[in-house]
Amino acid sequence: MGIVNVTPDSFSDGGEFLDAAAAIEHALALVAEGAEILDIGGESTRPGAAPVDEREELRRVLPVVEGLAGAGTAAQISIDTSKAAVARAALAAGATLVNDVSALRADAGMAGIVADSGAQCCLMHMRGEPRTMQQDPRYEDVVDEVRAFLAERLEFAVAQGIAAERIMLDPGIGFGKTEAHNLELLRRLDEIAALGRPVVIGTSRKGFLGSILARAAGRAEPVAVAERLAATVASNVLAYERGASVFRVHDVAAARDALAVAAATLGERWTASSPGTTGTT
Repeated sequence: MGIVNVTPDSFSDGGEFLDAAAAIEHALALVAEGAEILDIGGESTRPGAAPVDEREELRRVLPVVEGLAGAGTAAQISIDTSKAAVARAALAAGATLVNDVSALRADAGMAGIVADSGAQCCLMHMRGEPRTMQQDPRYEDVVDEVRAFLAERLEFAVAQGIAAERIMLDPGIGFGKTEAHNLELLRRLDEIAALGRPVVIGTSRKGFLGSILARAAGRAEPVAVAERLAATVASNVLAYERGASVFRVHDVAAARDALAVAAATLGERWTASSPGTTGTT
């Protein structure tokens, strides 16, 4: 799953692809690298991010979704939003997956839109909201609590008419979690995979990786975003070994190559497939 942020304030690439033409060009480059899903987002969910109103989010993402659909890309188009109106418009424009970081909680109309459209959806765990989620997050057992939350949201989605086979689950690495919480989720990811739905993992370039790398190098400040590729790849490979099957990344080619080698080593039937084919993404 290639990340296409159409935002001025995303932590990694904010402002780089705010122009629709630049975002479309970037997305097609990710497809050339092997992305099978393009996740288009117009509202940053980094820690402390300010909310974006519906009109502005639509202004950012719709031209990109329409442009990619018109370009005939073989990759699936995903809309990264928690707003029902944005999801509805994006689905009408050619998206077929809704990636909702609120797990259908932020907007009461979202579940019905996904159900009626026949689209797939990704349900993610997040403690609080982006503005507040990193303010002293606490859990008795982070894996047990995240697993219970995702099981409940899966049950809710099915009850709302969304077929279970159309649902992916994301433990929300970095969303209301400390470094220790993130690492525990990665160690015990098999417990999330046991829910029986595809697990999406999103560690790409995240801050906890920068902190780990800084300690390893004896540095006081987290390693810069641009220097976190190897750490991202390592976390994806470990997540794959523990049951993840969808990898949300900025650097598609490197992740794809690493996962292909991991799959071959582990003897699994994962294939670094060509865009548009069915398989692990």
